[in-house]
Amino acid sequence: MEALNLLHERAAQLRREIHAANYRYYVLDAPDISDAAYDALYQELRALEQQHPELLTPDSPTQRVGGDPVSDFAPFAHHQPMLSLANAFSHDDVRDFVTRVEKLAGEKLAFVLELKIDGLAMALRYDAGIFQAGGTRGDGKTGEDVSGNLRTIQELPLHLQQPFPSALEVRGEVYLRRSVLAQLNQSRELQNLPLFANPRNAAAGAMRQLDSRITAERRLNFFAYTLLQPNEPILSAPDTQTQALMRLRELGFPVNPHIVTCSSVEEVLARCDYWEEQRDTLDYEIDGMVIKIDSLAVQARLGSVGKDPRWAIAYKFKPREAQTRLREIGVHVGRTGTLNPYAVLEPVKLGGVTVRTATLHNEADIQRKDVRVGDMVIVRRAGDVIPEVVGPVIALRPPEAPVFVLPTACPVCGAAADHPEGDAFSRCTNVACPAQRRERLRHFASRGAMDIEGLGDALAEALVAAHAVRTVADLYTLTAEALAPLPRMGQKTISNLLSAIEASKQRGLARLLFALGIRFVGMQNATILAGDFGSMHALAEATQEQLLASDGIGPEIAKSVTLFFAQAENRAIIERLASLGLDMTAPLRERTPQGLLAGKNFVLTGTLPTLTREAATEKIVAAGGQVRASVSKKTHYLLAGEEAGSKLLKAIELEIPILDETGFFAMLGETLDNHPIADGA
Repeated sequence: MEALNLLHERAAQLRREIHAANYRYYVLDAPDISDAAYDALYQELRALEQQHPELLTPDSPTQRVGGDPVSDFAPFAHHQPMLSLANAFSHDDVRDFVTRVEKLAGEKLAFVLELKIDGLAMALRYDAGIFQAGGTRGDGKTGEDVSGNLRTIQELPLHLQQPFPSALEVRGEVYLRRSVLAQLNQSRELQNLPLFANPRNAAAGAMRQLDSRITAERRLNFFAYTLLQPNEPILSAPDTQTQALMRLRELGFPVNPHIVTCSSVEEVLARCDYWEEQRDTLDYEIDGMVIKIDSLAVQARLGSVGKDPRWAIAYKFKPREAQTRLREIGVHVGRTGTLNPYAVLEPVKLGGVTVRTATLHNEADIQRKDVRVGDMVIVRRAGDVIPEVVGPVIALRPPEAPVFVLPTACPVCGAAADHPEGDAFSRCTNVACPAQRRERLRHFASRGAMDIEGLGDALAEALVAAHAVRTVADLYTLTAEALAPLPRMGQKTISNLLSAIEASKQRGLARLLFALGIRFVGMQNATILAGDFGSMHALAEATQEQLLASDGIGPEIAKSVTLFFAQAENRAIIERLASLGLDMTAPLRERTPQGLLAGKNFVLTGTLPTLTREAATEKIVAAGGQVRASVSKKTHYLLAGEEAGSKLLKAIELEIPILDETGFFAMLGETLDNHPIADGA
């Protein structure tokens, strides 16, 4: 008992130190410990909570990483209506607002100006200083409870700085920085995923994720701007909005630093003009200024009309749009084969930048907007980052402007393009397509596929650039002489790489199928297909009906597999790989699940000592079991390694048996010393 008390005390101390460090870093901008020291505190707390789940508290900093997906968002009822703001679009509109409210108030007023962050309004609730729940605006009365997603925001305090009232509601804006958007889009472009049009869309998508781990990856930010505090004798309530913002900062909330108080309408307008000109200097998007009466007493006295408060207005900046001619619709082939249309424009100045091309997203978006070559189109720099075509000016359309149709063949290599019903994108089906070489090579060599150690992104890029590898089959004809001129390729490095390439020939059919990058064929489906057909030849000759007979193989997967093998280029690569000595066989398994794990559902979490996720999946499926993405009451076993996350806590809660790697091998009748995959991977 004494030992447990000591653990409780240590966990509480770690939480206090981490909360204090976050406050100094995010709010005061004055960190007093190094990143390494912060990481050490965080890792110690996480280790304690993993070893002793009873130490976990709702305000623990470790709860920001996100949990398992939820099925839906619960309603979030607002205690006070969450009002929207009326808009002002000109100086005259602002003057009318000031004249009106000063007449209603019967006195000269001071105004607070806040930057209008282009994000999502949120309401946060705290009890005894601990974050309890948060929700979206919704219709102003009821929003959606997105508490799990809000916890992932590093700036948002889970525990307030003292002194704090017993109950508190704070409202503010969740937003995404421009620099983060650029990084996200760079990553998504490499994965051939649709790019985010602007920071707000990316932030909105993140907050609507049912899986908060995805939200955590977006690295959202938060600014607080409203304090709803009940009257308490021990804490004096602020008299002005300026004081309320200072109070929010003292409690630990990030507050936008560019807030000013103005005593005249001319000061207000000068500030609005300043920020309309200077908004590009910020790392986040603003679309206007919020003008509020500073006195909270006057705010309360004026009240609201409909859904708009009388005491505030939003001054909207002019939109950044321009008109230009659409010269051509081009098609770019992404590195994983997606066919991405884009607009070639007559150059036009927009927001200080000359725009010559713009995104058209996908074929369905072009059809929805009815954009045609020759149109005069409206172009917008969405989020001041990515130029996009908003739509055509129909009245200026030239006669017989052609309707755009996405090509049915890859514009780079001429192979057939696959466009499944309901999918936004078409994809080139040729694994030898020059546009896809680097990414396909990187995937082929990755640890979960052919596991060619030493062949990472940089070397894949160098091999393709030097024309040393045109298809993955070329890997197996590489020589020391061909590798020597490449960057950072010494004699030992070359020897190790060639040995790894040679060893990869024995990975087997399942790993090879996964490595080839057939659409919809991940490691589990590759293992099922390998076990059901036994050889690459049998699989290549299979009909869609035969493929559908395999457990877990649906129509889209069957169509994708048959289309892959229907391409002459793909067949040629497979034949060449076979001639170079790659193992293309697998032991046939019974179609009805058989084996030690027949009918058992497994979930994987953390990093295992010797097995990759793919190798563990292959073993489970080969033994008749199935691998699922999340823990539920239907889970039979959780296979957990180091740095196991929320799945481990969920399994403990549901009393699901937890296996480590040693226990997993014991279940299969194997040991760490004699199992084949650990030696080969």
